[in-house]
Amino acid sequence: MILILGLIILITAIVVGLAGVFGNTGAGHDLGVGGDFSIFGYHATGSTGSLFLIGIIVGAIALLGLTLVMMGGRRSARRSAQARRELGTSRREVAAVDRERDDLIKQRDDARAETDAPFPD
Repeated sequence: MILILGLIILITAIVVGLAGVFGNTGAGHDLGVGGDFSIFGYHATGSTGSLFLIGIIVGAIALLGLTLVMMGGRRSARRSAQARRELGTSRREVAAVDRERDDLIKQRDDARAETDAPFPD
């Protein structure tokens, strides 16, 4: 769940950032006097400082999404490692039980062979 949420946030921040960069090119979008910056139909007027602040906010949101992705990935890796350890333990236990069963079968067969042997006269 954390991984999916992180991916959604990260992809959204990337899309917003790329739309802002590629949608505002050319001389008509300079932020000098009377400059205008638009993204998804929203026009942001103001200084380059305010645009820089918006960029910092989008970057922070992207960092949050990346952090959630990394947390989700680490959590999944931890669970996988634990499952592998438990599988190894289970296989060792099964092998030990199989060896014990084989020993008991051998003992039973030996006992039967001794009882089936003819008695010397």
